[in-house]
Amino acid sequence: MTQPVTISSPRRDALARRVRRLVTVTIGYNVVEAVVALAAGTVASSTALLGFGLDSLVEVSSAAAVAWQFSVRDHDRRQARERAALRVTAVSFFALAVFVTVDAVRTFVGGNEPEHSRVGIVLAAVSLVVMPVLSAAQRHTGRRLGSASAVADSKQTLLCTYLSGVLLLGLIANAALGWSWADPIAGLVIAAVAVREGRDAWRGEACCTPTATADAHDRCDAGCDCFA
Repeated sequence: MTQPVTISSPRRDALARRVRRLVTVTIGYNVVEAVVALAAGTVASSTALLGFGLDSLVEVSSAAAVAWQFSVRDHDRRQARERAALRVTAVSFFALAVFVTVDAVRTFVGGNEPEHSRVGIVLAAVSLVVMPVLSAAQRHTGRRLGSASAVADSKQTLLCTYLSGVLLLGLIANAALGWSWADPIAGLVIAAVAVREGRDAWRGEACCTPTATADAHDRCDAGCDCFA
């Protein structure tokens, strides 16, 4: 039988401060990423780039929800905000999926071929390097703290890594091989993954929540997703 992991109050507060710092970095990077992707996507009429830019905005909303949750010092109040933060993340995912799917279908039906985008290729390559580092730090801290919303936000950041790879392949295929259909296909992949992650966030399946004990410590079972 596994023994629960006990987190002292000072350690919990330190982890909460780390979450706030990571959220600040995540929001800053994703705002820049969204502006560049949406501008480049509009110029190139690229469904994949527009979807990627919107995903960046989803990440901003997700990180902002986590920042709101951890803006209070009291642990019980943070826990009370957990569900709302997860729901904001889930709705953002669903909205992204709807927009990208509609835009991809319009591209297929309308026959509008996206143009090449060197800016988009560079952006996707940079994000492919930056996002895994941010996601790993968020996931490790969220699991240690036992925060479902922080772990969900790390999954959204990891999703951005996968989408960066999908986007990069789609843009390169269009630029090098003239496969214009690769762009909306990449957009549909983004939409499908967004639906799955939105479903998990809505159900609150990202992490377990530690239970409060009489000695004011938190516990997280070693076998659950919060443990690392």
